[in-house]
Amino acid sequence: MPQLRPRSVRELRAWRNAVFLVFFLSGLSIATWVARLPALRDVVGLSMQEVGLVIATGAVGSVVGLVLAPPVLARLGSRWGMSGALVTVSVGVVLVGIGGSMLPSALLISLGLALCGLGNGAVDVMMNVEAASAERELGRTLMPLMHAFFSFGTAAGAFTAAAAASLSTNLLPHFVLIAMLIGGGGVIAVRSVPIPARAAPGGPDQLEARVTDDTLAREKVTRRLTVTRTLSQWRARLRESLAVWADIRLLLIGTIMLGMAFAEGSANDWLVIAIVDGHHLTSTAAAVMFGIFSVAMTGARVLGGPLIDRFGRVPVLRTLGVAGMLGLALFIWGSAPWVYAVGAVLWAIGCSLGFPVGMSAAADDPVNPTARVSAVAIIGYCAFLTGPPLLGFLGQRWGILTALTVVLALITTATLLAPAARERLRPQPVTPYEK
Repeated sequence: MPQLRPRSVRELRAWRNAVFLVFFLSGLSIATWVARLPALRDVVGLSMQEVGLVIATGAVGSVVGLVLAPPVLARLGSRWGMSGALVTVSVGVVLVGIGGSMLPSALLISLGLALCGLGNGAVDVMMNVEAASAERELGRTLMPLMHAFFSFGTAAGAFTAAAAASLSTNLLPHFVLIAMLIGGGGVIAVRSVPIPARAAPGGPDQLEARVTDDTLAREKVTRRLTVTRTLSQWRARLRESLAVWADIRLLLIGTIMLGMAFAEGSANDWLVIAIVDGHHLTSTAAAVMFGIFSVAMTGARVLGGPLIDRFGRVPVLRTLGVAGMLGLALFIWGSAPWVYAVGAVLWAIGCSLGFPVGMSAAADDPVNPTARVSAVAIIGYCAFLTGPPLLGFLGQRWGILTALTVVLALITTATLLAPAARERLRPQPVTPYEK
């Protein structure tokens, strides 16, 4: 039934908090296996280039999830779509744990990462669409704070992994516990996500009403009209999804997200390896450093919304981009652990808002926001697809720290393109009623 009244404050807050939790669980799932990547590598005996290829399977799964998300969202809705995606992620986490402990196997780890990527790619589009909708109804910038909860999840996953590594905890029980939290938490969270109103069908019902004397004929007409309506809707969605790729501004926004996602994703995939192999610190120290990165990104995203509301997207993106470039330089060429830590903090701050701001900018146009968000997300996720094998290939030959100079070049490009994300309009609040 169509919604005939505005949502209450309580409903809006529950909706917002549910999306917060989905973002948190997505971040938790990624950090869980990333922070223990050195252990996974050592158990299976992978080279740096092979690590890159294994990680790339997760990126491939992510791209598939991004492509499948719009039709799944249209067919099942956000509740079933997001809960199903997070259950898929939890299964993938368990498989990675099995492949890294009980049955050491690069193939099993790759399969698990592919499922993690598939679920996270799909839920990425869905949770960002929900976040953009909640942002519009609440009338203030929420997307950076939503992504801050993703970073809360990565910080929680990183420090949990650091504790597990310091206690020499086996991978499997650690990963099974996290998988239970992700799957169960996702099913519970989506109960507060509103079900969108659907328009009642028009013409087909009128034609069916004319077929009243012959039940069999009515059923045949109903089936034929259902098939026709489904095909028409599918063709319309396909045309809308393809049409957004002709928007130059959208492609530039996607390029910003590509550079910033590459910077964020390279930290997710390679920061712990760079600390262990490049700077010769312990695995526990590497997990802690990744936690520091996650906390810094979380803080930047928490503060990002108010900063953007006050100064605008472009000045904030430019300022943070410069900080990110400085941070990467310190991390790559620094000579002491405290310098690496400062570099990791600035690196995190620099790329913290690129992805969420890109999502908000893509959703500025209310016409077909799902397709627009999906399009820029696909561009952004190309970084996650190409980044791991590229950096692994370069790292195998010249060292992982040298390979990270590619990230420096990309975050510089994203900073220069910041004007493409300029606001078209400010969000206007929809006044909720109080119960």
